[in-house]
Amino acid sequence: MGQILRHWRIPFATLFSVALIIGAYMLAKSVESPALAQASAETALLQAIAAKDSDADGLSDWEEALYGTDPHQTDTNHLGMTDGEAVKKGLVVPKVMANLAAASSASNASDGVNYAAAGLTAPTEGTLTDAFAKNFFALYLTAKEANGGVNLTGAQTSALAEQAMEQLSQAIVPAASFKKAADMTVSGTGPDALRAFAIAAEAVLRKNATDATKSEIEYFQDAVQSDDASARAHLRSLADAYRASAIGIAVLPVPKELAAVDLAIVNAIMRLSEIDRDFSRVDTDPLAAMLALQQFRKTELAAEQAFTTLAAIYRVNGVSLPTGAPGASFVNLMADITARQQAAARNL
Repeated sequence: MGQILRHWRIPFATLFSVALIIGAYMLAKSVESPALAQASAETALLQAIAAKDSDADGLSDWEEALYGTDPHQTDTNHLGMTDGEAVKKGLVVPKVMANLAAASSASNASDGVNYAAAGLTAPTEGTLTDAFAKNFFALYLTAKEANGGVNLTGAQTSALAEQAMEQLSQAIVPAASFKKAADMTVSGTGPDALRAFAIAAEAVLRKNATDATKSEIEYFQDAVQSDDASARAHLRSLADAYRASAIGIAVLPVPKELAAVDLAIVNAIMRLSEIDRDFSRVDTDPLAAMLALQQFRKTELAAEQAFTTLAAIYRVNGVSLPTGAPGASFVNLMADITARQQAAARNL
């Protein structure tokens, strides 16, 4: 594992001979100040996304979406200067406003800005960044009109951006859980049923193994900091593996004792799939990636707690699966992680 996260969390896919747990990687608790380390790493990533400037024109990628400029072209509107310089000098906004005036008949309140009619480069259609940009420009037009047609100051524009973000966040409806209790097939009870389920669930994870060699956070770091296309591809692969694993486990008949925790595991895995998918789109939808990062730790903890509860249920029911036994890697996941953490701490 890379040095950046060496003292943070340990990818538990290495507990198997192939990378397979939950499709590939989930990170385990740190042996040293996990909350502080994770908060620091996640904050750094958020800052990296906010500061990412693919074309080095002085305007970050997500800001380029607001102004309708191209994050991979330094002088989108051919003004003889970088997009960042144009924004600082107030040249981009007047151009947008002038073009929007001509294009206003092709726009409406729900559509926000008609980028094509305005002669601008639009963010990827249907993304959160696209929605934010459209709402921002619509608010700008309204505010400028109320300001007597005078361009807004930097402070006024920033306030509008905050307003647009607040409106967008309020409009976002949290995704429903992948499965509900009524969707699960509860069948059997007792030690034999518990063993059979562990073996079947482990088989699902093995079937959905990937060739990942890093954790999803490390791939995400590569995608953000190095604009690494292969990292984005790995994130998509991990997302697919999580999704297939969640679907596979969800259709297994689950013993009565495990009904609740199995549901929690399935939903956490599917949510991790959605998060990784948003991570992979950081180049085209940075706001979605930022929101996904904010949800990552919460979802990961939910998965960890579910696997810890799973192991406790097996213990309470007198079912012991020693290392190497069929189903053991699935049931003893968190215990194995703890043992590896302790070993790593001793070697520091």
